[in-house]
Amino acid sequence: MKTMIKVIIVDDHELFRLGIRTAIENRHPDLNIAGEAESGAALFALLNRVDADIVLLDIALPDISGIDVARRLKNERPALKILVISAENTIPVVQSMLNVDVEGFISKRRGGVDMFAEAIRSVMQGINYYGTDISEIIYSIYISKKKTAEVSSDFTKQEKRIIELCSVGLPGKLIADRLGISISTVNNHKNNIFRKLGINNTMEMVQYAIKNGIIDIE
Repeated sequence: MKTMIKVIIVDDHELFRLGIRTAIENRHPDLNIAGEAESGAALFALLNRVDADIVLLDIALPDISGIDVARRLKNERPALKILVISAENTIPVVQSMLNVDVEGFISKRRGGVDMFAEAIRSVMQGINYYGTDISEIIYSIYISKKKTAEVSSDFTKQEKRIIELCSVGLPGKLIADRLGISISTVNNHKNNIFRKLGINNTMEMVQYAIKNGIIDIE
């Protein structure tokens, strides 16, 4: 006999929760809907009363971001699995959820109940599950990071320092004074950076460096 998997649905749309519950109860007897919550606060209150193995978590909640909910769950209930089911499938959202280390992510636009059930079983077996479109986003994130690492590693220590100083608005003369080099040497370094990045000016250099994580701006 299969072990019953206890599921909590977290979504602020009642009809969505009802549809998932009805379909799972009718077609997937090994999955048990242990509870529903329409907000982050309702979920944490529910977890004080109900045992669960996995949470189906939407991101757009009325009180707390699903990302913050996932982060708190990982801290307070690390044994509880998280399967994100959301229509917000942008690179920043997917990246944030990957950083939280959720076990799965499925698009509401692509997924159906049978896919949700398959994903739940996969996650409970210790296998992360991502829908096709989410996997494509994850791959694009990987490629972007790979390219950034390649570009960043191609800079000399002095070039990286010049990028950092440019990013806080220092003009060439002050950069030269700060580094103890001539203004012409600063300009030579900047021209080398422009060539490596395929750009033409300091503003583009700083924007590229911030966007691709070569430097961090607080």
